Amino acid sequence: MSEAEKSDKKLHVFYVDAIRHENAKTALTGAEIKAIANVAPNYQLFLEEEGDKPDKGVGDGEAVGITERVKHFFAVPPATFGL
Repeated sequence: MSEAEKSDKKLHVFYVDAIRHENAKTALTGAEIKAIANVAPNYQLFLEEEGDKPDKGVGDGEAVGITERVKHFFAVPPATFGL
């Protein structure tokens, strides 16, 4: 792919833990989002929903469209119970 073709691709913006990321794909899996944002694979990823809707967990194999609106995700470390 030439440099001109690369620059013609629209980059879609999303945030993970308030850090901006861009990607040319229109949808990303939870695993791809964590990899792009350098989030540990064992962390749980959540999509912040608008208004009073509860935030939604995003599985590693689950695809999320990132073109409709700017999506905000947050990562949560695995729980350590009983320590």
